[in-house]
Amino acid sequence: MKVVAFNGSPRKDGNTVHMINRVFTVLNQEGIDTELIQVGGGLFHGCTACYQCGVNKNNRCVQNDPVNDWIEKMRTADGIILASPTYFADITPELKALIDRAGFVARSNDSFLKRKVGAAVIALRRGGGIHAFDSINHFFLIQQMLIPGSCYWNMGFGRDKGEVLKDEEADKTMALLGENMAWLIKKTLA
Repeated sequence: MKVVAFNGSPRKDGNTVHMINRVFTVLNQEGIDTELIQVGGGLFHGCTACYQCGVNKNNRCVQNDPVNDWIEKMRTADGIILASPTYFADITPELKALIDRAGFVARSNDSFLKRKVGAAVIALRRGGGIHAFDSINHFFLIQQMLIPGSCYWNMGFGRDKGEVLKDEEADKTMALLGENMAWLIKKTLA
């Protein structure tokens, strides 16, 4: 069993990663392997709507960059975490590019994300997080993925690096998200 998380923040050690790591701690305790992929701050393009993924049907985008490796990690994982800070009430452009390209490739190749477990994690300073949270969950839903809940929205508050560690409610929410994600993965693989 494996969960792969994609950090959409350009900060490799920022609040978004702190929340991912809290979920990972619980997943690892439940015997689930985890891997963190740094997406934010990368140089790659969004989908060009060329539809070659539907013609080639090889689980790849025709653009030759790291996104194809990430799509393969999504394809082989049991669970996927997409995480982003909130930029003007939405996710980062890098995470959106990954969503668009992975989405087209998955749907063009037998909907390979179908029934995988997906969780959104959002870091925010004050507001706009619900829209960012919804952006990720809409991707999961249209891919026919399963979304575990928690005791609150999967968000943590903090602007400066590490500030989210002071958000006790976010810590509890991420821990419970990890428990529910592990439970759901185990149920779907049973």
